[in-house]
Amino acid sequence: MPLSPASRVALLDLARGALLERLATDPARPTPPTDAELLQPAGCFVSLHERGSHRLRGCVGRIDSRQPLWEAVRHTAADVLNDPRFRDAPVTADDIPLLEIEVSVLSPPRQAATPLDFDPLRDGIYLVHEGKSGFFLPQVARQTGWTRQELLDRLCAEKLCLAADVWQKPEAKLMVFAVEVVGPEPV
Repeated sequence: MPLSPASRVALLDLARGALLERLATDPARPTPPTDAELLQPAGCFVSLHERGSHRLRGCVGRIDSRQPLWEAVRHTAADVLNDPRFRDAPVTADDIPLLEIEVSVLSPPRQAATPLDFDPLRDGIYLVHEGKSGFFLPQVARQTGWTRQELLDRLCAEKLCLAADVWQKPEAKLMVFAVEVVGPEPV
């Protein structure tokens, strides 16, 4: 079910508020929303990009759908500031006006019938093998133009740090999920 315009605005506001709160520039805590859409459990990702260059400054997420969406977005937005890829150049309060926030709302994951049973432009993928796991949102395929096989190869090599063809092993488990992208919107 697509989110209403009001819910989309509320999610971006929640993400922005969590970032500012974590950076201690705005200690106000939000009032929990009453909108039923935001109270439904869902996983999410929060991404930060530099305005103009679109250079990534952080992207973290949770596939777990036990929390209400508004809480998941709030916690994930605060966590994006700890993205380990950016430890040497963390986002600061001074960076916030130069960034765009994007929230990706995830449907509950479902196991793919086969490793290639997903639409790379619409579905996110989550691969698990021998206790390691990794994700790609559909935005990756849209930005890179990678095929299904290329996405799976890169997911194995870059996110799981395993051989690129691990996704082809019978014990590898591929989950797929639909994604509704909210934003980007300047913070």
